[in-house]
Amino acid sequence: MGEVFAGRYELADPIGRGGVGAVWRAWDHRRRRYVAAKVLQQRDAHSLLRFVREQALRIDHPHVLAPASWAADDDKVLFTMDLVAGGSLVHLVGDYGPLPPLFVCTLLDQLLSGLAAVHAEGVVHRDVKPANVLLEATGTGRPRLRLSDFGIAMRLGEPRLTETNLVVGTPGYLAPEQVMGAEPDFPADLFAVGLVALYLLEGAKPDAKALVQYFLEHGTPGPPKGIPEPLWQVVASLLQPDPADRFRTATGARKALAAAVELLPEPGPDDELIEIFDQLGPLPPGFGPGGPLRQASGVALELVPGEAAEPATDEVHGSEPGAGNGAFTGSGTGTDSRRFTGSGTGTGSGGFTASGTDTGSRTPTSTGSLSDTGSFRLPPPQQPPAPDPYPAPSRHPVPGGVPDPRVDTTTAAYTARDPRVPPPPAPPPPPVPRARGRRARRAARRPGPPAKAAIPILLLALVCYAVGFWALARV
Repeated sequence: MGEVFAGRYELADPIGRGGVGAVWRAWDHRRRRYVAAKVLQQRDAHSLLRFVREQALRIDHPHVLAPASWAADDDKVLFTMDLVAGGSLVHLVGDYGPLPPLFVCTLLDQLLSGLAAVHAEGVVHRDVKPANVLLEATGTGRPRLRLSDFGIAMRLGEPRLTETNLVVGTPGYLAPEQVMGAEPDFPADLFAVGLVALYLLEGAKPDAKALVQYFLEHGTPGPPKGIPEPLWQVVASLLQPDPADRFRTATGARKALAAAVELLPEPGPDDELIEIFDQLGPLPPGFGPGGPLRQASGVALELVPGEAAEPATDEVHGSEPGAGNGAFTGSGTGTDSRRFTGSGTGTGSGGFTASGTDTGSRTPTSTGSLSDTGSFRLPPPQQPPAPDPYPAPSRHPVPGGVPDPRVDTTTAAYTARDPRVPPPPAPPPPPVPRARGRRARRAARRPGPPAKAAIPILLLALVCYAVGFWALARV
């Protein structure tokens, strides 16, 4: 039997890993169904802040996987989402390689639709990549895409949780302005969508650095082999190095994509049929389709399947929107997260793919293994450190100096005087005799000039007054 969390969620098996925690398939004893539970691995304040930001998102959209509920138990926290079984775009490309253009257009339209809903809430995702785009197991039917993993997402105007000299994101899917340390904004997400589109159309991870360099030196190139011209115009607009040259919004990109679809040829009878398989695998021992086969010791009796009552428990639970809010499986496994760099463009198909593409990515990858597809931080261009306007004084002892016991030497770097030099002794004030009676009242008055000087001054003043009065009378 699995570990019981907060008396409600019974962890079955790990299915993936996100930016700030591991993702488990868990049985919800209250809702009587399997969910995806993201458990925080690190308990430091920085990771906890990101965890709180992610679970606080409540975006109700069919193509967004936002948290549905959360729980806390002692020093552990988790939030849950719907369980998505079709794997990520990494699995799909690993199974089929380059995908048909019309199929890619369907996926891009859903991705842009979900991203438009995210942007409408003022949220920048900052980590759009194939491993974070999950699929329902729809078989040969119409695909259903879900944008997941908001571990490093942030609202416009929110304080950043990153140091000023670091950039958060996944190498290979960062917009040029992100690498330069610009503030997160919506056009950076649209640039990542263009890289995802190129990944789906060419079946390999694009070399973003070489792509941006080519755009800057030669302008927009022609369409790579196998990509129709109308679709390439949309993708190239998403990949412009200058954010001002890209689409202004995800909705604008959707409209351009819909116009391009009208110009694409219809699929032929010989085109390969794309099927999205269940990538989760069988349940572990002790679990069945209806939940755990036996009651675990940590489950409250009121929450066991078959019991109708649901009294309140002492664990802390978050809000529980309906099942339509979506959820999360692992933010992707497989080999996508390992191909971070590339030295050139692919010459075989005329596209911009990394030269170190892992050929093993075409093999279906099990989602049961934990593969780190989280976010990585890159240093932007280094800047020389600014000189300290308040340098610390020298802490070398002065010859003959004696430490002053009245000064805290631990703050010597912030003081203007070396604590080892004793302060000059202040002379003691002279004693003042205490007056009594009339003398005390006179002592309290302000002292004036002596009588020998005051009488001549008064006489001189009277003489001046008389002379002046006489002069006025003469006039």
